Amino acid sequence: MVFATLLITVASYLLGSIPTGYLLVRLFRHQDIRQAGSGNIGATNVLRSGGKGLGAATFLLDMLKGCSAVWLGALLGRLLLPQCPLDKLYEAEALAALVAVLGHVFPVWLGFRGGKGVATGFGVFLAATPLAALAAISVFFVVLAISRYVSLASILGAASFPPFAWLLNRIQGGGDRPAFFIAVEIAVALIIILKHHQNIRRLIAGTESRLGAKKPA
Repeated sequence: MVFATLLITVASYLLGSIPTGYLLVRLFRHQDIRQAGSGNIGATNVLRSGGKGLGAATFLLDMLKGCSAVWLGALLGRLLLPQCPLDKLYEAEALAALVAVLGHVFPVWLGFRGGKGVATGFGVFLAATPLAALAAISVFFVVLAISRYVSLASILGAASFPPFAWLLNRIQGGGDRPAFFIAVEIAVALIIILKHHQNIRRLIAGTESRLGAKKPA
């Protein structure tokens, strides 16, 4: 059990810590994305600073590494703990999800200064509880369409995930998930929200940038 936990933790962290936005901008623009815009390596800053194509690729790859971490956690759990009950496999998935998001937010390769975890968080949610993830990203798109604030859409989308996960699990009769699994769902949502603390201040002050708005010269 200890070996399996350690292996899942290390593998998921390394997978989550791949700085895709940083690497894509370095490769295609020969620039350091940390020196542009907000300085964040996530998809939104890449979109604003590096172009739509690179922004979309960053979101997709960050999402895929989140999905892959959960799948990897489940696979390692089945291989290393073949006799474990289902709830332990859920815990393996949850551990991989949490560590992958932490890897994205605190990547060792960039001095532990990474993204805000939105795309990677969506990826782990999508792999762990797909319907709840789709419901949460629907909230994201609705809020974005109405407000054009990516940060507000990200915050409300993340906040909506745990309630959606709980409600849909009840409707589908999926049984009670382990307490650790539920705690990780809430923790990942909180990490995403807390990483937007500067955006929250700007939203309150009315100085947050809207998507597509022209910056003053």
